[in-house]
Amino acid sequence: MGIEWRLKPEDMARIRFAFSPMWELVASLRTLQDPARQALHLPWIKAVRPRLAGLDLAELFALVPADGYLADFLTPPPDTPLPDFAAELDRVRRADPERARHEAGLLSGPLDRFKADPAAGLRRVADALEAYWEACFAEYWPRVYGLLERDVLRRSRLLAQGGAHALFSSLDPAVVWTGDRLLIDRPWCTTEGLHGDGLVLLPSAFYWPSVAVMTAPYQSMLVYPVQGVGTLWEQGPPPAPDALAALIGRTRAQILLALAEPATTSALARRIALTPGAVSQHLGVLTGSGLTVGLRDGKRVLYRRTSVGDSLACA
Repeated sequence: MGIEWRLKPEDMARIRFAFSPMWELVASLRTLQDPARQALHLPWIKAVRPRLAGLDLAELFALVPADGYLADFLTPPPDTPLPDFAAELDRVRRADPERARHEAGLLSGPLDRFKADPAAGLRRVADALEAYWEACFAEYWPRVYGLLERDVLRRSRLLAQGGAHALFSSLDPAVVWTGDRLLIDRPWCTTEGLHGDGLVLLPSAFYWPSVAVMTAPYQSMLVYPVQGVGTLWEQGPPPAPDALAALIGRTRAQILLALAEPATTSALARRIALTPGAVSQHLGVLTGSGLTVGLRDGKRVLYRRTSVGDSLACA
């Protein structure tokens, strides 16, 4: 049993990556309900648990049970590569009440009040999500975002270099690409194809280690476990070997090590705990010394190590 998606040429041409703060927020509700499933997130759970006393999450927990189906209207596929939380929250507020009622009806939790008046339920749920975000998630989102960004850069490079086979084979053992079909090992069966509007690929830290899918009436989306999630709650920048630090300075050594995967200035700043301006100055020195190089990717500049930089960092 599983999912079998036929990808037409127009679907292949419209494969895109996106990040979703709302998806991570909603998935984290499962982490709170079943911490043993994701012990790696215990540092976050311990930090936010005292803050839960002031929140009413009962309706959200009913819509997002610890396992099985969760209400899709809470996590519409992102319509831009990097939506902000406010924009995603507005989409939840504007969800179709009858669609929300139908999806709530697929769940067995205490949702009679929601189903009786889904329009009011959507307002309550959106308010609860906003309060939960502010209390427990907003301050951690830059850290999660940095991990997701590194993953997307890695997968985008795989797609450019090795095509669909290289990309899909890297996502998860539950995902298999046959050449024109995507097979996904999930506990239900559908052979429905995509709809010519492409496929959204969404890395997730809080849904790890599972995969998830969405399809009609939403745009088709595949959620896959982000790589490197074990480093998410590590404190501080990567340690720099004394010899490398003595040669180029400890901060520049940390930046060089952090560029094992290409990254933007802002992503490096979050990881190294410096201002973007300070990171930019250090990158200027590293680039001028032939250790890093900046490559424009649309509106962003991605920095990576040169072969000389690799030799130093891996020595």
